Amino acid sequence: MKKQGKIGVLARILKMLIQSYPVLLPITVLCIVISAATAAAPAIFQQQVISDIQQWYLTGDWESAAKVILPKVAILATLYVFSAIAVTAHTQLMAYITQGFLDKLRCKMFDGMQNLPIKYFDTTKHGDIMSYYTNDIDTLRQLVSHSFPALLQASIIIVTVLGIMLYYSLWMTLVVLLGVVAMTFISKKVGGGSAKYFIRQQRSLGKAEGFIQEMMNGQKVIKVFCHEDECRSDFREINEALFQDSFKAHAYANCLGPIIQNIGNVLYVIIATVGGALLISKVPNVSVSALITGSIGLLTIDIVVPFLNMTKQFTGNVNQVSQQINSIVMALAGAGRIFSLMDEKAETDDGYVTLVNAETDSDGNITETEKHTGHWAWKHPHTDGTVTYTPLAGDVRMTDVDFAYEEGKTVLHNVSVYAEPGQKVAFVGATGAGKTTITNLFNRFYDIEDGKIRYDGININKIKKSDLRRSLGLVLQETNLFTGTVMDNIRYGNLGATDEECISAARLAGADDFITRLPDGYYTLLSNNGANLSQGQRQLIAIARAAVANPPVMILDEATSSIDTRTEQIVQRGMDKLMEGRTVFVIAHRLSTVMNSDVIMVLDHGRIIERGNHEKLISEKGVYWQLYTGAFELE
Repeated sequence: MKKQGKIGVLARILKMLIQSYPVLLPITVLCIVISAATAAAPAIFQQQVISDIQQWYLTGDWESAAKVILPKVAILATLYVFSAIAVTAHTQLMAYITQGFLDKLRCKMFDGMQNLPIKYFDTTKHGDIMSYYTNDIDTLRQLVSHSFPALLQASIIIVTVLGIMLYYSLWMTLVVLLGVVAMTFISKKVGGGSAKYFIRQQRSLGKAEGFIQEMMNGQKVIKVFCHEDECRSDFREINEALFQDSFKAHAYANCLGPIIQNIGNVLYVIIATVGGALLISKVPNVSVSALITGSIGLLTIDIVVPFLNMTKQFTGNVNQVSQQINSIVMALAGAGRIFSLMDEKAETDDGYVTLVNAETDSDGNITETEKHTGHWAWKHPHTDGTVTYTPLAGDVRMTDVDFAYEEGKTVLHNVSVYAEPGQKVAFVGATGAGKTTITNLFNRFYDIEDGKIRYDGININKIKKSDLRRSLGLVLQETNLFTGTVMDNIRYGNLGATDEECISAARLAGADDFITRLPDGYYTLLSNNGANLSQGQRQLIAIARAAVANPPVMILDEATSSIDTRTEQIVQRGMDKLMEGRTVFVIAHRLSTVMNSDVIMVLDHGRIIERGNHEKLISEKGVYWQLYTGAFELE
């Protein structure tokens, strides 16, 4: 994951904006420039009108005055019309650009997240990940839609007004700049203090949301163990930390505006005093205009009055810039977290052996075909340019494998597993013995440290991960059902399956009976992980999902653990049909589900301590025999 400073994050945001909207963004910026420039125009017209009125007052020629002032008023009105059009255009364009930018960013985040390894989700709190999509995205929305335009507009007005002030009077401009120095110093001190607390606020918010999500998922456990009071206490502690960080952040931020505003008010009074003093004094007025024309004279009322208004406008926009500091800092912190997710190292996949539809001629030669034949082969290109095709049979062999989730903490020691096509291999052992870890390695959710895993004689590191996983059916102990119909959830195993194939898979799994009794049958809408179904019914749908995929290798990780004994008998019959002709790996605590396995492996602390079929292990009177006779329990 790349670490970037604030400048790097800001540059990355701007680059993404420009790449996303190379035409609309410059048009929007142009509209902002026009609206900002016209906002400074009244100062020039005010000076000229006051000067003309002075002249007309001395001459008394009011008829000529009307002829001079009306065109200027018309020009000013025209500028205001253009400004109104520009403001309307840039606000509408900015809204479109902002939402479009966030839409693209969320897609990039989600696309990248799909490529992350399982380890990332095992080690990162899901509440933090959700916070990236909600809180951090919202800070970016504020930055792009409001802070960027406001900062650009205020900066243009500041530069324009400063130029006009210098043109009129250098002395009074220097007084204004001294006030701005004070504003900048205070903004840096106060803004810097609030920035660190805004960053802490984002982290605390992510922690609070993660805790709430965890509590919602565990409500049944909380209630059954009467843990409500402890949960309230833990939440209050987390919420108090969020309160403190938020309070300090906003306390700093809220005092910045009034301080800057009052400095501006004081500066207005000072300018009025200095201007009045210069009006009655004979100190020469030095300005850019005077230096250019060489006509240095005394300060006049037609300069002092517009200058007061420009001072108010100048300090107001300096205040506007200072007000954006907190939003920018918070947004950059949020963007940094978002980019950290986007920059996470994707799951590596160096595989080049792919799974293809195959057909075999009368001579046994295998050829690749585009049509679905129901037969598959591994397409193995070689360095000499030749390609070989190996039938997908389901021969899985793990040889002398060592594995550790964390370096130095080995959980599998010299494990060897051999499963020939059509064999049923069972793993038994206490929780933490390494049973699920072995099946995770077959799927390459994790990569081994030492040893070999071969699939149909091919090193699985050479097989493209998507093709490898497509050839493996998986039923987990914890069932995940997605928002959609029952049919959609079964079809998840094979998106190309027809309704008839999905129904056949459900019948095979023993799920058809209860599905047809649902309000809308196979088209009953499921939500919230199938909360309206029993645990056993959810598991049956998961088994049907694996069945419709029709893979040559099945991995059943406690697949019947959530099913009652009567339902288990129904499912077992369906499972027996499902397992016919397939290589099957079964993880189970109920020994009744593994007795008919071809090979049973007993694991203990990451080592295989016994291996054989049921009769052989019983005759040896070892650990398996003790488990079977109830001498001691798995848990």
